[in-house]
Amino acid sequence: MNRNLAITLTAVVTLFFAVFFIYPAVMVMKEAFYSEDGGWTMAYVSEVFTNPLYVEGLWNAFLLGVTSTLASLLLAFPLALLGHRYAFPGKGMLGALILVPLVLPPFVGAVGIKQILGVQGALNAFLIDVGLMSAQSPFDWLGEARFAGIVLMNALHLYPILYMNVAAALSHLDPAMEEAAENLGAGPWKRLWRITLPLCTPGIFAGGAIVFIWSFTELGVPLVFDYTRVAPVQVFDGIKDLESNPFPYALVAVMLVVSAAVFLISKKLLGKSDLGKAPRPKGRSKVVPLTGWRGWLCSATFLAVFLIASIPHLGVVLTSLSGDWYATVWPEELTLRHYSEALGHPLVVPSIQNSLVYAGLATLVDVLLGLGIAWVVVRSGLKGRGLLDALVMLPLAVPGLVLAFGYLALSQEGQAFHFMLGQMGNPIVLLVIAYAVRRLPYVVRAAVAGLEQSNIQLEEAARSLGASPGRTLRRVSLPLIGANLAAGGILAFAFAMLEVSDSLILAQQREHYPITKAIYALLGTLGNGNELAAALGTWAMVFLGISIIGAVVLGGKKGGLFKL
Repeated sequence: MNRNLAITLTAVVTLFFAVFFIYPAVMVMKEAFYSEDGGWTMAYVSEVFTNPLYVEGLWNAFLLGVTSTLASLLLAFPLALLGHRYAFPGKGMLGALILVPLVLPPFVGAVGIKQILGVQGALNAFLIDVGLMSAQSPFDWLGEARFAGIVLMNALHLYPILYMNVAAALSHLDPAMEEAAENLGAGPWKRLWRITLPLCTPGIFAGGAIVFIWSFTELGVPLVFDYTRVAPVQVFDGIKDLESNPFPYALVAVMLVVSAAVFLISKKLLGKSDLGKAPRPKGRSKVVPLTGWRGWLCSATFLAVFLIASIPHLGVVLTSLSGDWYATVWPEELTLRHYSEALGHPLVVPSIQNSLVYAGLATLVDVLLGLGIAWVVVRSGLKGRGLLDALVMLPLAVPGLVLAFGYLALSQEGQAFHFMLGQMGNPIVLLVIAYAVRRLPYVVRAAVAGLEQSNIQLEEAARSLGASPGRTLRRVSLPLIGANLAAGGILAFAFAMLEVSDSLILAQQREHYPITKAIYALLGTLGNGNELAAALGTWAMVFLGISIIGAVVLGGKKGGLFKL
């Protein structure tokens, strides 16, 4: 690859990240540690750790991160191990169904869970019908166990990330190590704890770090569950008086430090270990076929997890179809009118149009940048290309809440990004850049995988025949990696369409709402607001499901899109 071109691409990407990724994060830190007169101060951060309200919010957020990660691991690891070691009826289909929770943002699923677990919800109605609960004193599941409900929502949505990372780690294990342990007399459980589990730590740490950071900074689910005693919601509430209140900055700074520490610890632990660095094994692990009740038990385990994880989806769909669903197990009336009413609602159609524009432009930016980055990383001999690759992966480790808050603060009157709002306060530029920065890693990983798998000799042959770099790219390289690039682009587009933190924070005016902000606004609407939000959420769920299937079919590498 032309060295000058590689240097130019690296400089462009570095500048882009410096302005739109590092600068907002640094600005948040600056506002958290600088007083009104411009001097250095620890007063704001100290207040965060001395004010009982903020301490409780941070502690609850940390507990949500830890418990959600552990719950996700308890679901993901046994499933990945069963899928790796055994063949059982319906394994292929059930392995695909396990990924279904990714097709619904957790805060949308919370709408369905509230309908099921509410005081007059479906679960209480069922328990009353079978005589296990008094109709005069129904249990308030969400009031008494709101924290557990958020953990459940996070775990049911995020365990596929750990599942894919653990499955990828298991597929790279050398079966000779387990066979040697077995020959030395180690039983199945001892081999699991002494051999398999330690060798899976790269996948566990990689996926677990993402799940923790995601859960620790999750904004949507606590908002829907009315759980205000958590740091992300306290930051969201502090937006109203951002110019005069420094404590949201301090909270965000603390959350950024915690998230960065988790990321660095994860990378440090993996860096010190030789686990996962061995060459790819020549042999393959033996897959033991299970017949009879053992095989069906494995199938039932996968199916049970899928059905439990599908409860939020079922709740959303039934809510969108319900004409009357109050204190009954199932809706008393099913109707499609909410879908047609949603299309006529002043929030819905504009929000779909807005999201298509925001996500489409962001994906275009990601594809152009991702292709260039992948080319530098794989095809150039430029020193420091590994650092470039690490830099573009950082958005997976930095909370979306931090970047969104940084963009919002920088877009205030007199700040550096204020010009990007336009005359009418349209946040399109801010949202496009925010979406692009957050989703760029997916495109880069897909493009890198495509270039690593393609035959470089074909490109060299084209160049030797006189083709320019641009012509070689158009006629040889792009056709070879087109499926991978499309897979990464589809995922980037789909997740940008349903981005939560950036959408809730940066879109302040109704005419600029994307889909997720419209769903949140509909939830606060009297009358059939919940049903309309569920209808819009169902459309979003179908859209994201089709997108993920398309990305997998076109060449998405299992687990590769969710690695730090």
